Amino acid sequence: MRITSRFNLFIIAALITSCAGNKYAKTEKVYKKQAKEFSNLYRQSPVSGQLEKVNVKDQQWIASINFGIRKPNFVVIHHTAQDSLGQTIRTFHSAKAGVSSHYVVGRDGKVVQMVNDLYRAHHAGLGKWGNDTDLNSASIGIELDNNGTTDPWTDAQVNALIQLLSYLKNTYKIPQANFIGHMDLAPTRKNDPSRFPWKKLADQGFGYWYEEFLETPPVDFNPKMALRIIGYDVSNLDAAIKAFKIHYIQQDVNTAFLNENDLKILYSIYKKYL
Repeated sequence: MRITSRFNLFIIAALITSCAGNKYAKTEKVYKKQAKEFSNLYRQSPVSGQLEKVNVKDQQWIASINFGIRKPNFVVIHHTAQDSLGQTIRTFHSAKAGVSSHYVVGRDGKVVQMVNDLYRAHHAGLGKWGNDTDLNSASIGIELDNNGTTDPWTDAQVNALIQLLSYLKNTYKIPQANFIGHMDLAPTRKNDPSRFPWKKLADQGFGYWYEEFLETPPVDFNPKMALRIIGYDVSNLDAAIKAFKIHYIQQDVNTAFLNENDLKILYSIYKKYL
């Protein structure tokens, strides 16, 4: 009886472990199915559904040997505005929500990858940075587990993010200037990540920060032009100013007014893009 009881307990424990290990089996299956469909498209030679749509009589597929795959050139950082890492994962498993990011970084420093770097995740939405109007296609999206209002930014989370950014920067040769926040590219819609310690990232080479000694801008300094050169969409200047303040000033962020010190900070950042 003892041997049988121990065997039964072993079987139960194994089943529990198996169930726990397959918690995301259903969504993993969907991911693999979609990835396989994409791989089939990439494998085609000649490609179907492209050249034949060009309305000319004389057409031919002749394959080149010189091509590559998607190379991300930006990193966009978000806060989740949710209550936990688990809640964010559930959101990114929702077909109805239709959103995702490549990575999610938990408050405790856990890094969860949810989309292959080389795929296009649905994280940026409508927006513009410089002349780029499709940041989803050009970027890696990173969501930070934070409710966006009262949650602190833990050392474990920020340090894990820095390790992730180091990998991305080195692997894809992403320029220092191209580490931005969601609010930077979508200033009329977003304010994330709010209250974020951007200087810690800039000190490690991810994005820029202003100098400790701030110069007074020249009398002909044009704030609108400076914001545009940095990358902001200034078609709504008030929104661009607020986004800049969320990123660099982190005070009085609901007003589109730049005081004397704000202008010095803007001038300092602007000079790094010249």
